Amino acid sequence: MASPRLVASDLDGTLLRSDGTVSQRTRAAVQRLYELGIEFVVLTARSPRWIAEPAAALGVRGVAVCSNGAMVYELESSRVVARHALEAEAIRRLVLALREAAPGVAFACEREDLSIREPAYEPLWASPDEHARVDALEFALAPVAKLVAQHPELSQAELYELAAAICGADATATISGERLVEISAAGVTKAFALEQLCAERGIEASEVVAFGDMPNDLPLLRWAGRGIAVANAHPDVVAAADELTASNDEDGVALVLERLW
Repeated sequence: MASPRLVASDLDGTLLRSDGTVSQRTRAAVQRLYELGIEFVVLTARSPRWIAEPAAALGVRGVAVCSNGAMVYELESSRVVARHALEAEAIRRLVLALREAAPGVAFACEREDLSIREPAYEPLWASPDEHARVDALEFALAPVAKLVAQHPELSQAELYELAAAICGADATATISGERLVEISAAGVTKAFALEQLCAERGIEASEVVAFGDMPNDLPLLRWAGRGIAVANAHPDVVAAADELTASNDEDGVALVLERLW
């Protein structure tokens, strides 16, 4: 590949250790990129509201791609500078179709400033509701960055297969962690958002190195000139990557970055 001009990396399970912390080695490797004039971009399933702490720990500058590509967030000004929302009509269709295909499915949604849950939705970790719990059809009254689905009995893989088939050309389904299936607007992925950023900067895909661990990183790793999976990655990500590095707990990203200089 060409000499890298931009490095792109997922956060959870990739840059961050399993306990959510940033190692000094990883921070130093990221900071060295800036010294070399190589741009660094974080791409995450997290919403902008949950990016500040890890970004500060890494010393990241510029923009971050959030909500699987649905939002581009400027870190210094704490504002969203690009949005690619899932529209209300598509949300309603998806909710109704998934309820028919998988009775018992529960939904949440993510907007720029908050998340909203259905009464039956169970968060992955204990956290207070940010909004009164409402039926998912109320989500469909306005666009969202991301629709999230879970099921009390179906496996994540089973729910994903149903969701992907139902999405069709209207939306994009993916997986970024445990239990949940995440749905964005059609064509919206981390790769989609990064490709736009790179086009603005005159950077070719061949000049990008990308790291990831979960299926929501697959489009990113396939688009980049060099796609690298950490050792703890999902089997599909390992199979698709150009290269495998050590795990997130063994500073796998830093190991590769150190070889750039």
